[in-house]
Amino acid sequence: MGKETTTKSSGITNERYRLNYHVAAPTGWMNDPNGFSYFKGYYHLFYQYYPYSAEWGTMHWGHYRSKDLVHWEELPVALTPGDAEDRDGCYSGGAIVKDNCLYLFYTGQHYYDANNPSRFWQTQNIACSRDGIHFTKYENNPVIAQAPEDNTEHFRDPKVWQHENNYYMVLGSQNKRGLGRALLYRSANLLHWSYLGPIAAADNAEKEGNMWECPDLFNLDGKDILLCSPKGIKATAKEYLNKDETGYFIGSLDYRKNKFTHGSFKELDHGHDFYAAQTMLAPDKRRIVIGWLDMWHAQMPEQADGWAGALTLPRELILKDDHLYMRPVAELKSLRQQEIINEEELISKKQLAVPDSQHLELLLEFFVGNWSGKKISFILKNDNNELVSLTWNNAANEVVLERADKQKEDKKRFGSLKPSAKLKMQIFIDTSSIEIFLNDGEVVFSERYYTEEKPEIIIKTQAEVQTKVQAYMLSHG
Repeated sequence: MGKETTTKSSGITNERYRLNYHVAAPTGWMNDPNGFSYFKGYYHLFYQYYPYSAEWGTMHWGHYRSKDLVHWEELPVALTPGDAEDRDGCYSGGAIVKDNCLYLFYTGQHYYDANNPSRFWQTQNIACSRDGIHFTKYENNPVIAQAPEDNTEHFRDPKVWQHENNYYMVLGSQNKRGLGRALLYRSANLLHWSYLGPIAAADNAEKEGNMWECPDLFNLDGKDILLCSPKGIKATAKEYLNKDETGYFIGSLDYRKNKFTHGSFKELDHGHDFYAAQTMLAPDKRRIVIGWLDMWHAQMPEQADGWAGALTLPRELILKDDHLYMRPVAELKSLRQQEIINEEELISKKQLAVPDSQHLELLLEFFVGNWSGKKISFILKNDNNELVSLTWNNAANEVVLERADKQKEDKKRFGSLKPSAKLKMQIFIDTSSIEIFLNDGEVVFSERYYTEEKPEIIIKTQAEVQTKVQAYMLSHG
């Protein structure tokens, strides 16, 4: 049996980039959200965690919980590596509730040689809790000891759900041809698993990825959706521009034939900083998603201050016309401390007068049905440069985000909107992050930015446009 463990970690040396109302690393390193679930009156959110340094290290599972998806309480570390089943790390996975227990499913990392991290194997394991705080590893771990014969060593990130009288697990993997794929397993009791085979796979590594991480399969409005994070997709001029991607396939899973019939892969978030998203079904049946608000190989200036990594705001997924919309969950309205702007006027250029431009929610509505202008821009800038700018092009209905970045070739991200009489922006700014939701979540950009000054917020258009502006000061989460 595993043991319950707490950790010691160094403190944060500077608060300059600390987020007010996002889940972030308490100290040390954070990446993927894990085990997103609801148990005994709380939303539980786990995450990949290395408590001893602001660099990636041997992964633990950190843990927060919340009554409302807004105000989060830090709890003791849920999973600590070092047992036979997870000697070199407790990697990502999911959670499910059964028989009044919260079960965590996670990948155990094993190195053949500690000095050569490229040679490893991975197993699937369980831990459980009756109080949602203290977790005990299953005495007969691993529950899946090895990958299929036609798989490489990449075999991780279990996500479990119930369908009719059985439980199913989807795993991210790579076949020996170097193609990403999703594997399906079935169990009657969560403890003993039968391999059913791959349900979907990339046809081409450059187009669909050489490894599918963090798969999540769920039903939304009668359609099955496979959410995953493929590695190795080749960038085009305006798509797949991140180091690794997160997106989805829409289709139908035939449980009898073990076949997921689906359409093309679509990016879920168009920003620089979004990865390893995971969903859960809320008690009111909303499908809620949270992602890592960073990206592999990104610059993380907060590492100098003793921490690295944050998670996005929770978002409700809406399926409309075979497109996933992401909208901030309604509970986030409870963060609104004070309405500081509520006005409608003709705007060509306007700097918003706000007391604190780094902890803010903005609602912008541009009435563009008969507008003759070409571009509308939202700009966040300091004295030196534009930190983040978002420009909508009227003719093409294209949105271009540009971020100040030392990696000059990687500044821009792109999205397209359907024609509409209104251009709507809902924007959350939080110290060193900005999340922009366009037209009720049709296109979303998630970004980290860094400045030690209070930035200016500017709206600029090429011709006067009727605009409604609302702004709220936000409290701590």
